[in-house]
Amino acid sequence: MAENRQKKNGGGPFGHNGPGEKAGNFWKSIGRLFKYMGVYRIMIIVSFALSAASTVFFVVGPKILGNATSELASGLSGKISGNGGMNFEAIGRILITVLIIYSIGALFSFFANILMAYIAQNVTFKMRKDISVKLNNLPMSYFESHKHGDILSAITNDVDTLGQALNQSISSVITSIATIIGVVVMMLTINPLLTLIAVVMIPLSFGLIAVTVKKSQKHFIAQQQHLASLNGQVEENYGGHLVITAFNKEEDVINDFKDENKIMYTSAWKSQFISGLMQPIVFGIGNIAYVAVAIFGSMLAINGTIKIGDIQAFIQYVRNLAQPIQQLSQVMTQVQTMAAASERVFKFIDEPSEKPVENPISLPENIEGKVEFEHVHFGYVENQTIINDFTFTAEPHNKVAIVGPTGAGKTTLVKLLMRFYDLNSGSIKIDGVDIGKVDRSEVRSEFGMVLQDTWLFGGTIMENLRYGKENATDEEVIQAAKSAHADHFIRNLPDGYNTVLNEDASNLSLGERQLLTIARAFLADRKMLILDEATSSVDTRTEAIIQSAMDNLMKGRTSFVIAHRLSTIKNADQILVLNKGDIVEQGNHNELLAKGGIYADLYNSQFSEDE
Repeated sequence: MAENRQKKNGGGPFGHNGPGEKAGNFWKSIGRLFKYMGVYRIMIIVSFALSAASTVFFVVGPKILGNATSELASGLSGKISGNGGMNFEAIGRILITVLIIYSIGALFSFFANILMAYIAQNVTFKMRKDISVKLNNLPMSYFESHKHGDILSAITNDVDTLGQALNQSISSVITSIATIIGVVVMMLTINPLLTLIAVVMIPLSFGLIAVTVKKSQKHFIAQQQHLASLNGQVEENYGGHLVITAFNKEEDVINDFKDENKIMYTSAWKSQFISGLMQPIVFGIGNIAYVAVAIFGSMLAINGTIKIGDIQAFIQYVRNLAQPIQQLSQVMTQVQTMAAASERVFKFIDEPSEKPVENPISLPENIEGKVEFEHVHFGYVENQTIINDFTFTAEPHNKVAIVGPTGAGKTTLVKLLMRFYDLNSGSIKIDGVDIGKVDRSEVRSEFGMVLQDTWLFGGTIMENLRYGKENATDEEVIQAAKSAHADHFIRNLPDGYNTVLNEDASNLSLGERQLLTIARAFLADRKMLILDEATSSVDTRTEAIIQSAMDNLMKGRTSFVIAHRLSTIKNADQILVLNKGDIVEQGNHNELLAKGGIYADLYNSQFSEDE
């Protein structure tokens, strides 16, 4: 079932192609990430410089420490031959020098890591901010075609992955590269022949790392994709837990999750297994080089070509050369995950925003609320028209009801009126001004909305009501609640207007939530209203209360009411009966009943059901 869902949605999240996708954008993603970090260019350079400086001090240490070994060997040799003794003063000076050098290196490394952590946190902060801005500028079509889990995963998991990888990997990469260069230079100052033997491991190790990265990157991408899909399933199952339980679908949900989790496990296991091969491969090559240097170095020491201290320093450098290569192999795992995460984040940021209106004009300062639909054509998909040559005029302060069967185009009309979508052709005018030439935010600021889905956020009732008008006084909020018939039940709550709603406001009944959304619309005090089947999910008594509140709200406003229960729109000034995007009947309640057409059939069937 999980596989079917994946196919149904056209591949992985944000348009990826699933587990089999090749990592063709690895360097492109990494390059773009560094370009994105360009604002912190100076701090990055300083951090890199500090990392390189600390490496220099750590690299110089073994050679100086080798001098102490040579002094010890010389002192022992002189003591045995009777020609001298230990020069503890010289050895002490060398050890103190090494201690100072390592301390300075550690200090530089500390500041480099602090600076890199600061950069990483600022980059993730900026990235989340850019995602938030993008989220609020995406067209409605995006939200209707993508899972919420994909978006949540981009904001949380992917950005967190980027932040951790930046903090841990970038400094390590610079330190490792600087260490390799510094160690090779110091080796050359000791003995070029031994250096040649030792550095053979470098191209061999990096070649094997490159092959491993290429093989494992596609699995890292798949891992991030399926993590987003798992998030979507968890959110979906949590939000629909009541329905799942009611239909005894717990076992199906568990099986779906197991299927997706198994795919996630497979991609994660493959990515970690393949990338995990890098460290033992590099470690094995390093040990071979270590043995070779030890053998040839001993032969050179016997011949008197190099000092014993130089052998000790060189062998330590061989160990130091293997360590950064091993570290790079470990860091590449994080870099691969970072590349996969950044690819997803940037793909989200690159999603096309709502097209701004060029040279927008403004609506009249005090609008009357006359709305005209002129030969409107629209379809969500090209060549599939839903609204066909729709023409209608709503006079100021009129109540216009829109009825019709499912799929007739009722909600689509509202979306066009709010400019959630642009028309294929035709125009919609408010007080004679084409809203297609007006900035979307200005159009939406003239409408109040009460929807069937009562959206309330976690917070107090007072805060939720003020969402309609942020600077409203307590008295204005309370008056709006009274007008919506919500004040009584609010005051009966334990904390009144300070009662905290949970995430989905389930600590209130559906009718109470609906009254709050009406009060919120009262407080916003817009000239035009959209009411989308606001009473379709409540009982008859609650419907009467909500209907009374909505009647109060609609007074003096141009209102568009999408109605399911036709008894609620008998007093509408105009009733539009839609079918397949066309107006098939038009008139008031009595006129349409007298015609004996579709509306009369719908009304009589509901009336007989009520009886």
